[in-house]
Amino acid sequence: MKLKGIKVLDLSLFLPGPMITQIMADHGADVIKVEPISGGEPNRKIGPKRNGVSVYFSNTHRGKRSIQLNLKTKAGQEIAQRLATEVDVIVESFRPGVTKRLGVDFETVKTKNPKIVYASISAFGQGGPYAKKPAHDLAIQAYSGLISTNLGCDGKPAMPGIQSADMLSSLMGLSGILMGLLRREESGQGDYLDLAMMDTLISCIPNNLGSVFAHQSDPKVSHERVWGGHAIYNIYETLDRKHIVLGASEKHFAERILAKFKRPDLLPLCEAPTGPKQDPLKQFLAEKFLENNQSYWIDWFEDIDASFAPVKSIKEALKDPQLQYREMIVVDKLGNGHIATPLKFKEEPGDINYNAPGLGEHNEQIAKELGYDEAEIIALKRNGAFGE
Repeated sequence: MKLKGIKVLDLSLFLPGPMITQIMADHGADVIKVEPISGGEPNRKIGPKRNGVSVYFSNTHRGKRSIQLNLKTKAGQEIAQRLATEVDVIVESFRPGVTKRLGVDFETVKTKNPKIVYASISAFGQGGPYAKKPAHDLAIQAYSGLISTNLGCDGKPAMPGIQSADMLSSLMGLSGILMGLLRREESGQGDYLDLAMMDTLISCIPNNLGSVFAHQSDPKVSHERVWGGHAIYNIYETLDRKHIVLGASEKHFAERILAKFKRPDLLPLCEAPTGPKQDPLKQFLAEKFLENNQSYWIDWFEDIDASFAPVKSIKEALKDPQLQYREMIVVDKLGNGHIATPLKFKEEPGDINYNAPGLGEHNEQIAKELGYDEAEIIALKRNGAFGE
């Protein structure tokens, strides 16, 4: 597999860091997860469970090894420090300054491990006025301006559907780590990645910054092409109170849809500026789609080369024949479903290890690999290094 032989120390919690290391584990990396003594990784307790393990945890920590450390003890810190000298990659998500107190910050680690590729993931980065502010995904979306664009039917900011700051930071973080590893092959030196989730969100909206950069004004959400301003890039309700979407604003798609509706006269409206000038076309489409059930429109669009889709529930989506064909939902020997890796290499594809580690399951194994003998491991337990 692509990352076989790469060893990773995961000092992160919740979603961004664990997703990075999850993808690396799926592709052969040996990931050692350090879990806190107060119940371990929080994902263990979030959401529904199967066989005593939360679905959230099993889909962000499968194939990893778990060591539970009390990092408030000298012995626990020493184990973390030893691990840091043995790995290729470190991913951490502490608030700025914490790793230095623990003796596992980049500057300290690189003195003994100069090839280390070290990624710090935080809400706002390691410096600046917000550096030490606590924040999870929702707060970061708010600071980044995205919540102001995610409006409900009442025109007020609504809860976002996914944790975009978390997930986009995972992808950015993985990209940065792989860049660091690639460069290390030539330079022989590691590097430090300071990844701010707020930076990540801002970098992912270049198509929505036109009015701000060009006119120094906020975008009007209802006028923006990808936020409902375009009639052929929009969501419409059907007779059975379900929904469908038209998902591409190119003229040739509009031509095909309107030709089948026998209303080519409405085509000029698709070329009008997004926003109120397209309202007559939006109204026409809204009224048409309310005439029949969602299933009718699925059949109606079957012979049209247009970007159309029914709005599915997550349960429905997981049974979608396209996802089944792509083997994106895989089943373990107990019949439990899992999300597969989306990275479909022809050579050396990922190989999912469905086993999610028990809390501290590999304490002794990892300690032995670090050179601790049986007597020393007993002493570590007695001194509370493993939180026991």
